[in-house]
Amino acid sequence: MRILKKTLCLVLALLMALSTMTLVSAETAKAETEEVTGFTAEDFLTVKGRKMYNQKGEEVQLKGVNLGGWLIHEDWLCPDELPKGVQYDHETILEILEERFGREKAHELTKLYEENWITEYDLDIIKERGFNCVRVPFWYRNFYFDDKGTKILDENGDWDFSILDWVIEECAERELYVILDMHGAVGSQSDAPHSGRAFQGAQLYEKSERGEEYRRLTIELWQAIASRYVDSPAVAMYDLLNEPMCDVECTEIERRAKNEWIYGLLYDAVREVDTKHIITMEAIWTGFALPKTFLKGWDNIVYQVHFYNNSDFIFNFFLLLTIALHPNVPLMVGEFYPHQKTTWSNCFSTMNKLNYSWMLWTYKATGHGMWSSDWCMFGAKNGFWNANIANGTYEDIAYAWGPEQTRTENNFQDTGHYEKNVKDYL
Repeated sequence: MRILKKTLCLVLALLMALSTMTLVSAETAKAETEEVTGFTAEDFLTVKGRKMYNQKGEEVQLKGVNLGGWLIHEDWLCPDELPKGVQYDHETILEILEERFGREKAHELTKLYEENWITEYDLDIIKERGFNCVRVPFWYRNFYFDDKGTKILDENGDWDFSILDWVIEECAERELYVILDMHGAVGSQSDAPHSGRAFQGAQLYEKSERGEEYRRLTIELWQAIASRYVDSPAVAMYDLLNEPMCDVECTEIERRAKNEWIYGLLYDAVREVDTKHIITMEAIWTGFALPKTFLKGWDNIVYQVHFYNNSDFIFNFFLLLTIALHPNVPLMVGEFYPHQKTTWSNCFSTMNKLNYSWMLWTYKATGHGMWSSDWCMFGAKNGFWNANIANGTYEDIAYAWGPEQTRTENNFQDTGHYEKNVKDYL
């Protein structure tokens, strides 16, 4: 009887072992057949010569779209309305909202808008349509309440970078690279409304105590961002300043001198905390506005131009000129639009042929009839509600910036731009 019991126990143990082995084998087989998605450390981008590569040695050309109008408002992109005669810029919008409702309520409205203008739905569309990158324009007021350095804090009392955390995490899951683009620095790097504050002078460059403080805060912000995302393979590069000296009366020589100075400060600041990520620097409107990288000691750099030319010949000429000026640096067209005699087909085919990365301006817009002329992939439907910033109630503005009005799937329509002009070049 004792021998029988031992035999039965041995048989049961063997059966259990076999069962466990079968289960493990099945789980292993299942894991091997499931598609692995999301970026890994091997997707981290770096520069070699005139090209970008991931850590597997594969060449990567970025073909993406800007998320304009999301973190920094522009009048023709966004569902806003200001009284006639009032200069439109994002700073004016915030000042009016804070004056009317207080800082906390104004911030609530801002967060509501940000949660709805771009969502997972939009990132899914961008991925499905074949893009591999998004450029994310932001400005300092996403992280500071003012230009005095009052930080916006989260519920734990930490500096709030949750909006960038969200887009980087979501893009990483979808294998979309992210370009972090400082569209508006503290004090502003341009005179253009798209920097967040219009026609107040490019005060970032001022040789004054105020200018010095603006530069200190801009450096503080960039170092915080670079420290936070230093190990993120989804971040393709840091775009230090959007269109520096835009709308400022100056020559290309003057613009280049300003660029060398301010880019040098920001480059050194970022490199103190992040030596791994690519840094991109912009020239408007020609490559003459950027120095030779080897003279500055800059490495892992992409040079960027924004072209809004009025003929295919001029567009192609400036592409070739930029290569001639900077033959050993990867190049990117961060924004472009074919005016007058310039054609989409020429823009895309030439950029692809010359190995330029490119970013379409822009993903969606609400009005002024611009979307119908191929500026973006999605435009607002008829009867769109704009937020009456100066006179609307809190509830009215919340509705205009809420999901029913602002989400792409609820109140926007495909312009046909992607199918007609973009699809074939992805």
